[in-house]
This record gives sequence, structure tokens and C-alpha cells, in this order.
Amino acid sequence: MSIHPTSFDLPKQNCFLRLFSVQGRHEFHWVCAPNKPLNKPTRYWFSALTSYLISCLITCLLITFAIHRDVYAQQVENPIDLGADYELNDKLFFNTADGARLSGMLLKKKNLSTPVPTILQFTIYARPQERDLQTLKDIADRGYVGVIAYSRGKYLSEEAIKPYETDGADARTVIDWISKQTWSDGQVAMMGGSYNGFTQWAASKQLHPALKTIVPIVANRPGMGLPMENNIFINPNYQWAFYVGNQRLLDNKTNDDRQRFREMQFNWWYSGRPYREIDQVDGTSNPWLQTWLQHPSYDRYWQDMAPYGKEFAQITIPVLTIDGYFNDSQVSSLDYLRQHLQHNPQAEHYLVIGPYGHFGAQRGGEKKLNELDIHPAALFDINALTFAWMDYVLKGKQKPSFLKDRVNYFPVGESQWRHAPSLSAMSDHMLRLYLTPDTKHKQHRLTPTLEIQQNYVEQIVDFADRKNSNNDYYPYPILRNNIDRSNGLIFVSDPFKEDILLNGAFSGELIASINKRDFDFGVTLYELTPEGHYFHLGYVIDRASYLHDPSQRQLLKPNQVTRLPLTQTKLISKRLHKGSRIVVYLNVNKNAFSQINYGTGKDVSDESIGDAKRKLVVKWFAGSYVNLQLMLLHEDP
Repeated sequence: MSIHPTSFDLPKQNCFLRLFSVQGRHEFHWVCAPNKPLNKPTRYWFSALTSYLISCLITCLLITFAIHRDVYAQQVENPIDLGADYELNDKLFFNTADGARLSGMLLKKKNLSTPVPTILQFTIYARPQERDLQTLKDIADRGYVGVIAYSRGKYLSEEAIKPYETDGADARTVIDWISKQTWSDGQVAMMGGSYNGFTQWAASKQLHPALKTIVPIVANRPGMGLPMENNIFINPNYQWAFYVGNQRLLDNKTNDDRQRFREMQFNWWYSGRPYREIDQVDGTSNPWLQTWLQHPSYDRYWQDMAPYGKEFAQITIPVLTIDGYFNDSQVSSLDYLRQHLQHNPQAEHYLVIGPYGHFGAQRGGEKKLNELDIHPAALFDINALTFAWMDYVLKGKQKPSFLKDRVNYFPVGESQWRHAPSLSAMSDHMLRLYLTPDTKHKQHRLTPTLEIQQNYVEQIVDFADRKNSNNDYYPYPILRNNIDRSNGLIFVSDPFKEDILLNGAFSGELIASINKRDFDFGVTLYELTPEGHYFHLGYVIDRASYLHDPSQRQLLKPNQVTRLPLTQTKLISKRLHKGSRIVVYLNVNKNAFSQINYGTGKDVSDESIGDAKRKLVVKWFAGSYVNLQLMLLHEDP
């Protein structure tokens, strides 16, 4: 684990280490805030002592992670004793129309007397002797045939490994094969999380008649959440292409080399080199990253991977989506749901969502999320729900009683589930808060009415500066004692006069002008509690030139006022207590964890610190606002 090389050479800043976790990948970086300068001897001893304590802390954390990983590995890697009741085919092959050969595994009970439905998981994560066999056993134990098929080049397939690109068509090949087997009753369902959630939607792009339902959990949408978020390429999962692409199974050694990829990010940051050269900084070429960088727009390359636009209208099968408020890929996952219902309003699409992260949602929740205690009632048996749903769709049994309406959600700060017929029905009114500049006080204001006492507030960002980063937006910790005030703009509302539910994703519009042709920015929403703590309620990072159309870049005109819509934000349900305030943290995005948009108008991947000769000047205008979806509290949810 490397230490920020200039952390204690900044006497005017108080710096502390923060752990960020993005889709399961843990990253440390420094957050700095202004402080009174220390004298030289004090700085020396403070630096030495702090470095020692940090080394101890990091060592303890790494040992903890290693123990946790090893214990978990022992749990999933112990050989599974199938006994004599099962029939396993662990060398299954499928031939595609274009001549490729896929591989997979099949497990069923030997005593099946009649054809039965099949549950399929299509995945790039090849773990045939670990979790995959356990998944197949879980399926077979519930009276289904279980099939796991792998992406091209994985497991026993000798093809080139291709993340995303052919998974939809390949999954349909497997579905077609299953439907023609003597043990199949012609019905196929799919389930799984993250990448395996994406493959379900990819298979549904052209619906095979045998596919009867899908259960996507925290589903990824290529080009929307990873490897880029709202057209901004982000770094936390940089190593993923090596993890899945280096070998037929998984390259855990490379994936677990946290120090290598942390150093890569900061070395790239300090070098000022173009983002396209980040793999040269690492020292190992990353061909898949280079392929993805050729598609900075959400173009046909990305659109062809999963349902897009009107293609959602032909998805007429029931869908059960499971997600979490703190899932990094939530925007992707819920975009599938929103698009499905937009193009097919009569679709039977259910949602279960609660206070979970990316991995917690795939387990039905966890008792602790980061440092946050989760109410026991928010936890549910995800296997029981999934298979009850399968029984409902495939065997005609009762719908799971857990699904009391189309949207089933557990608010943070409450003790029971709530239910609504739609996402919009989660709230009963909308509160608009205007970002009101106020340089006379320590912080700007959020006001329910438009007040123009000052037309705009100016923000200046030096992209050549590598001592300071901008935009601390990630929800780790979720509950914190303070927020970064070293740069960016902070807007604070008046306190709420009663408890209320924040129920939905925030939206809004920013009004701004810049002296360049483009910029990246972030908006983070907090609850400031009466006790003075900051609870992370959601965030968005955006590239201004793609806000009106992610598929086509539209550069800004320098010094011309433009409107920037806020739409791709995360949904949350949380009880806001009487006396709490809403805080909006607005900042330009400039850090080591994503592309740096220098604003020239060139492909951002080709820009470098050589394009930072002019500082960015942003004027944030009065009239900008955020919309909050709220629900008045009643005794019976």
C-alpha cells in the first residue's frame, strides 16, 4: 500500500486517509482541509508519528482483509459432496451460429421422471469447482435443472475472451439448446447478479420464446456504469479486464494486487499524461481498455450489448429486479427497469430495494454496511425469494408474499418494509431547493423560493495543480463527522420542521457558464443531522457535453450560459428527522480516480496536463436547483 507522496508537505492542510470501496474494490486516498500551519519541528515529528500510525493501520486492515478473504475462500472452495442423487456434466459445450464454441456445466437430480424447467446462469466469472457448483446444487435441490454457461474463452472454451460483446447472442444459443433437450419442459429462467445481471438483459434483447423470466440483481449496464459512468471513464475497476481476461478461469493474483493499481492511479495523476496512456504508466498493456476508449459516447458499440430504446417493448416476460441504495451500479440496474416500463407500461416488473451495497444486495443484505448498522428487518433470504419467484412463473404457484406491490423498499431509519405501485408513487410531493449564492456567510443556501441576491458564484480550478484534488463524492463512510470544505461549493437548507421520508432519486438543473468547451462535475447530497453528522444520500458525476445526449457529444460554447440537467442519480429511501438539513456539495471533478477533462474539446482520453495552461473558470448561477422526492409520514406504511 503506497502513501500519498505529498500528504505531509502541505502545512496549510489537515489530511486524513479515507477508504473508498467501488464495486468491491478497496482504495485509499487522502482528503485534505485547510488548517493552521505547524512549525517545522512539530511538522517533522507529526509526519513521522502519523506515517508510523498509518503504516500500522494499513497493515491491520490488510491482515483483516486477507483473513476475511481466506475464510470466505475456504467456505466456497471446500469440495461439494453431491452424492449419488445428482447427475453432473461438467464438460458441456455449445456451438454458436458464427462458429464459436462455448462451455458450461449442468446438474440435475437423477430421479426426474418428467421434463422440468431449467434455471440458467450465464457468466464470465468461471469458478466451476467453487461457487458455480454450489449454485447448480441449489437449483437442482429445488426441482429444476441447473445450467451454468460461460462467456467466450472462459472455462473450457478456446475462443478469445470477449467481455460483454457477444454475451447476449451466446446466451440465446444456450437457451435454444436447453429448450430442445429431453429433460427440458421448454421453459428457461435466468438469475444472477452484477455481470450475471447484465447477461440476463443481454439475452432479453432479442427474446427467445423459451426464456420465461429473469431475476437480475445489481445488474451492470456496459458503458453506463462501467467502465465509464455518465461518459466519464473511472478507475476503481481498472484491473477487472485482467481479472476476467488473463486466463480461462479468474486471475485472482492480479485482481488482488491493490498496491499496484493504487500506485498506477497516483503515478498517472502526477505524471499528467493522457488517460489513453494509463496502461503505459502501469507497465502492462490493457487492450480492452483501449477498445473501450474508442467509444467515449454511448454509441452502437454499447447499445448493441443490451436492450436499447424500443427494444424494451418486446420484453414481455415477468422480471424481478433486486438492488441497493448504495450499490455502485444502481443507475445501470434501475435504468433497465425505467426503460422497460417506459416502453412497455404493462410489464410485470417488480423491484426489491433496500440499504445494501453491491455485494450485500446479492446476499439479501448484511448486518453492517461499511460503518452503518442495518435494521434486522431489512435483511431477507434472497435464495428463498428467488426460487419462490421461479415457482410462481415456471410452476404456476402463488406469487411470493414478500412482493406486496411492484416496488418493495426498506427505508433507512425505519423498522419495516414499505410498498408502492411504481417508483413515482413512492413520493407524494416534490420539494425544489434553489442553490442560492451567498458569499457573505460561511456557506451558501438552499432555499425553497428563488432568491437572487447575488447572480452567481465563481469557482476557479487549476488542472495543472496536483497537490489538491476536487470532488470527494463517494459514500465511504456513509455517515461522517465532516465533509471536505477545501474546495467546491456547499449549499445548506433550513431545518425540516418534522420527520419526513426522502423517497426517490434527486434530480435538478444547474445553470452555469465556463471559459472552456467542456468540464466534468459532481453533485453530492447529504442529510446534516441535528447532531451534526453528514449522511450520504446520493451523488452524480457528469460530463457537461453529454448531458443532453449520452450517444453524441455536444461541446459547450465558452462563456455562454448553459443548462445542465441532473438525471442519472441514485434512488434512496430514508427517514429525515426533524431538525435535519439538506446539504448539496457541488464541485468540478478532478482527481486520480477518473479521467481528467481539461476542457479543450478534444477526446478527453487524449488530453494531458499540457492542456492545463488556462485555469477553468465556472460561474454557477442562481436559479440552479435540486428536486427532492418526499413522502409525508403516516402511522401505517
